Amino acid sequence: MTERQIRLFGDPVLRSRTDPVRLGDPGAAGLVEDLLETVAVPGRAGLAANQSGVGLRAFSWNVDGAVGYVLNPEIVELSGEPELVDEGCLSVPGFYFPRIRHPRAVIRGVDLTGDEVLMEGEGVLAQAFQHEVDHLDGRLYIEGLEPETKREAMREIRAAGWFRAGV
Repeated sequence: MTERQIRLFGDPVLRSRTDPVRLGDPGAAGLVEDLLETVAVPGRAGLAANQSGVGLRAFSWNVDGAVGYVLNPEIVELSGEPELVDEGCLSVPGFYFPRIRHPRAVIRGVDLTGDEVLMEGEGVLAQAFQHEVDHLDGRLYIEGLEPETKREAMREIRAAGWFRAGV
């Protein structure tokens, strides 16, 4: 297993929609192992495969002791009154901005054996599911910020030491 390097805002792989994982692909098990090891670092709630440079539809999570992964996920239900929550991202390190998320999310996908995975999350887990599926669709969480918050966020991000313009 390998802890993968996280791709940062500006890397084109983060803006690309991911491809489905082909069941039986010999590299899928290694990808899952790497996603699980990488998300196990303290302070990490979720990791989409494209955040590690792999354009496949897979993510892992690590929320309140619940660790898991899903291949080819889709959100099948969002419920509850959308609420403003502080959100951060491994690909936008050091920043948290308020954005709207549903307090409950249900995802469906498959595991490595092709068995269906149906997971329900509330609170932070629901937020992680929504955040990671957005990544797999080529969207960063800052795209969902209110316009004024997004302008301020972009100013702060551009001033960050890790930000590389033109990447």
